[in-house]
Amino acid sequence: MKPQLDYLQMLARFGVPLPEAGMPDCDVIDELADLGEAGLMPVTHPRFFGWVMGASAPVSVAADWMVAAWGQNAAMHSASPTAAAVEETAARWLLEIFDLPREAAVGFVTGATLGSFVALSAARGSLLRRVGWDCEADGLFGAPQVHVFVSDDVHASVLSALRYLGFGERRVIRVDTDDQGRMSADDLARRCAACDGPKLIIAQAGQINTGAFDPFDQVAQVARANDAWLHVDAAFGLWARVAPDLHPLTKGIELADSWVVDGHKWLQVPFDTGYAIVRDPEALERSMAITASYLPAKKANHRSPSQLVPELSRRGRGVPTWAALKSLGRSGVIEMVSRHCRLARQIAAELAQVPGILVMNDVVLNQVILRFGKQSDGAEWRKVLAEAVIDRVIEDGHIFVAGGAWRGEWVMRISVISGPISTEDAYITTNAIRSAWSHVSAIQRDDAAG
Repeated sequence: MKPQLDYLQMLARFGVPLPEAGMPDCDVIDELADLGEAGLMPVTHPRFFGWVMGASAPVSVAADWMVAAWGQNAAMHSASPTAAAVEETAARWLLEIFDLPREAAVGFVTGATLGSFVALSAARGSLLRRVGWDCEADGLFGAPQVHVFVSDDVHASVLSALRYLGFGERRVIRVDTDDQGRMSADDLARRCAACDGPKLIIAQAGQINTGAFDPFDQVAQVARANDAWLHVDAAFGLWARVAPDLHPLTKGIELADSWVVDGHKWLQVPFDTGYAIVRDPEALERSMAITASYLPAKKANHRSPSQLVPELSRRGRGVPTWAALKSLGRSGVIEMVSRHCRLARQIAAELAQVPGILVMNDVVLNQVILRFGKQSDGAEWRKVLAEAVIDRVIEDGHIFVAGGAWRGEWVMRISVISGPISTEDAYITTNAIRSAWSHVSAIQRDDAAG
């Protein structure tokens, strides 16, 4: 379950000279399909667990085709009333299903990285205005320093967004975390107390390896005590809020000032779809607004999408989201998220019974991380074992998984987030991993005996 051909092989297929004469459109599409198939990753397969990616549900794919066929620029309500109206409706539905402040603004972006960029742009401007500096007008040269606090297990996309905004990666203040990657509110309070000036706190809902959630109610108290802006990287974790059995994980998350979440993860819409949600619409619009004499003026009670995201020209990203929510309804989203998390717990529970396999996280959401080998083997040898098991699993072709580093160990990462995954798929998954581990450990025993 991997691409049949690698990048260089696919480049050899596609990398021909530019043709002097064209060819019929249907022939072009047929050739694209014939040439491209061998280099595709089976992300939409129900047993694709390599990364936290959704499976692109047919209804949202069809809606995305309509977006392309309509050929609308969704930046302005006057240029495409349909795109703007659908986006506004989808935004309202998202705030409702996440139970976030209804007055918040929702910018439709390409994913969590750009979502954090957008939300943190609003945060930067708001924090600096509180101390008398207008960064949208006067830039950052000479501006007061904004102190940025992140979890020690912050996701790389957040660090990228901070770099784009001029905060820098090395200047952030890292806050201690526990064994699951949850931020310590006590350590955050101590570090905030040691800094004077504007403060930006970035918490996390759904740690990429463990699925853990920061203690948002405690973190929010620290934020309020320091007049700080609280942003939550909730790329996939915010979807836990829709399910009654998972909702307690998000307690206090509604107290934040901004949130970012992906649609191309749990909502199963195609790439590129993400949402930057900001409690203060004015702060978002001041940081993102594009104005010119030839552009339509903003009207009361009219959505102006170009005021909420960086692009002046963009596709109607709200349409696939509208289609997915219309198709699933609230009950369908709840069922899907709950089922995925239940199956993640099932996979973890079954594999925890296998000698030599250790489940390294508390499976509170959809993430499972596995260590292979005995404690006496040492971390370097356990990494060899984990890589061998991962390679064997992928070679067998029943499932796709990936590896990653966690607390000094190289682990197998299992992200249960493909829409159609079933109980049968979970059984196939545990059997595939158990079989691969049995094969690898048998080889190691034979080598030791030899």
